[in-house]
Amino acid sequence: MSVILYLLPIALLLGGLGLAAFLWALRSGQYNDLEGAAWRILEDDEDDEL
Repeated sequence: MSVILYLLPIALLLGGLGLAAFLWALRSGQYNDLEGAAWRILEDDEDDEL
């Protein structure tokens, strides 16, 4: 039973850190262009040929 007293605050802290990281990524514009990477991978870039 005393293990819960240690694990519960650790779990809440890790969950809060994950939420803070998600909110930081959301505010810094990481999710603004969801389709751009998908289209860039399909484009034929002839400059990169060996």
